[in-house]
Amino acid sequence: MKTLNRNGTDTGQLVVVSNRLPIVISRKSGGQWDIKAGSGGLVTSLEHVLREREGKWIGWLGASGNLDGVEPALESASEGAGYQLESVPLTAREVDKYYFGFSNEIIWPLFHDMVSRCNFDPSYWKTYQDVNKRFAGAISDHSEPDSFIWVQDYHLMLVAEYLRLAGDTRKLGYFLHIPFPPLDIFVKLPWRFQILRALLNFDTLGFQTLRDTRNFIGCVRHMIKGTRITRREDSYVIDVLGREVSVGSFPIGIDFTGFDARARSDDALRVTRMLREKMPDRQLILGIDRLDYTKGIPERLHAFQNAMRRYPELIGNVSLIQIVVPSREDVPEYKTMKENVERLVSEINGEFTRPGWVPVHYLFRSLSDTELVAYYRASDISLVTPLKDGMNLIAKEFCASNVDENGVLILSEFAGSASQLRRGALLINPHDVLGTADAIYRAYVMGDAERRTRIRQLRRTVERSDVFWWTDSFLRLAMEHEYRVLPSQDYFVPSADVHDNAPSSVVVFSDEAVNGMRDEYT
Repeated sequence: MKTLNRNGTDTGQLVVVSNRLPIVISRKSGGQWDIKAGSGGLVTSLEHVLREREGKWIGWLGASGNLDGVEPALESASEGAGYQLESVPLTAREVDKYYFGFSNEIIWPLFHDMVSRCNFDPSYWKTYQDVNKRFAGAISDHSEPDSFIWVQDYHLMLVAEYLRLAGDTRKLGYFLHIPFPPLDIFVKLPWRFQILRALLNFDTLGFQTLRDTRNFIGCVRHMIKGTRITRREDSYVIDVLGREVSVGSFPIGIDFTGFDARARSDDALRVTRMLREKMPDRQLILGIDRLDYTKGIPERLHAFQNAMRRYPELIGNVSLIQIVVPSREDVPEYKTMKENVERLVSEINGEFTRPGWVPVHYLFRSLSDTELVAYYRASDISLVTPLKDGMNLIAKEFCASNVDENGVLILSEFAGSASQLRRGALLINPHDVLGTADAIYRAYVMGDAERRTRIRQLRRTVERSDVFWWTDSFLRLAMEHEYRVLPSQDYFVPSADVHDNAPSSVVVFSDEAVNGMRDEYT
C-alpha cells in the first residue's frame, strides 16, 4: 500500500541510503550471524516513515570478508524491522580507503575546519568514487521507478551523479549531518569541483544550519559557472542548466518524548539516585563525548582546571564526570588523544583531590540507554565544548532528560545546536580557557529561578524541533515542494563581550545585513 501526501497524491516508496545499515552485526561462536537493530533518534524517525511507505534502507553491513549465510539473517532482520534492509558489500581495502581514508582522513577534518589533519592521499579518491558508484548501482537494483531516494551524509556525496549518468530521473534528496565549510576552507580540497558538481545532481540538499547552507551557496556561486541562485521563503533554489535544486537548513532533532519518558522511568530514577548518593553534597558537571579531536575534550579539562584555580570555592563542591565513548582506538592518533585526556585527568586529580572528594570522575566506555539518561538527569551542569560540530545532539539530549528542570547547559558557539539553544544556554568559545572557566562558575552560582527559566525554554525548543519534525520538514520540501515548512533561522555571531555568557551576548543579523556580508560569508 502506497502512502498519499497532504494533497492526496501518491508519494511512492521511500529509500534511505547511508554508509551503514541501522543494525549491529556479529558472529556467534557457532558461526551463525547475530543481527540486532540499531538505536538512536535518526533510526527511530526514519523507521516510522519507512514502514508507512513500504521503504528500504540501503547500506554497508559493517562487516567484510567471509559473509556466507548473512543474507537469511538480514532477511529475518528486515521482517522484524518492518522494512527491507539491502546490503552493499565492501572489501576490507575499500573500507580502509573509502571510509577510514577519504571520508574520515579528508572530508571529516576539512569540513570541521581542521585542514592540518587532512591526509590528501589521491588513492583515497579513486576508491571513494568506486564505492559511491557501487552504492548507486545498489539503489538502481533495489528501488522502484517512483521511489524517492534520500541519501545521508558525507560518505556518499557522489551517488546522485552516478545515478544521473545511468539515466535516473527520479527525485533524489541528500542531507549532510556534519558542517559544510566556508569557501576559503573548501577550496583546499583537491576534488572541490567534482564534489560540488556531484552534489548539484540531487534535487534537494539539506544542511544543519543557516551558516552551513550559506557556506554551500557561496561555494556554488563563486566556483560553478552557469548557475543562478534565488531565494524562496527561507531556502534557496539553484538553477543548474534549467534544472532546479532546492537548498535549505534543517537542524536535526532528537526523540524528545522518548528521552523524557526514559528519564522519568523507575530504572533511570534508581541509577540517578545511586549516582547522587555516591557523589553527595556537590554539583555534578557532565561531559560526554565520542573520542574525537573535534569534541574539545582537552580544552574542557583545561577550563575546568582553571576554574578550580581561580574559584577555590568550587573545590569540594563540584565534580566533573567525563565520559569518553571509545572510537577508533586502533588508530595511532586516537590512541595518543586518549592518552592525553587521561594525563590531564590525572594531573587535575593530583592537584586538587581531597580526602573524600575527587574533582574528575573519568569513564572510558559506552553507556546503556538507561545509564545515559540517568547521568543526564543526575547532572546539574552539562559542559558541551566541541571545536566544531554539525549539530551536537548531546546538548539536546541533556535538555530532554532534565525532567527536574534544574540543569544548566554550557554550550560551545561552534556547535550547530547553538543557533537554536543560545537563548537558554551559556555560550562559550572552547578555545577561551578563561571564558569557559567563568561560565562554569556562573553556572555553579546560578539561582534556582534562572535555572528553571533557562532549562524550560531549552526543553520547549528541543521538543518543538524534534527528529520527527526534521524528517517531515525535509520530505515535505523534497517530495511536495512545500517551502514554507523550513524553519526560520537567525544568522548569529558572538558579541565582543565574550565573558558575559548571557543570552544578550549574541548578535542576530537580519537577512539584509547578512546579504551585505556576502563576500565574507558566502
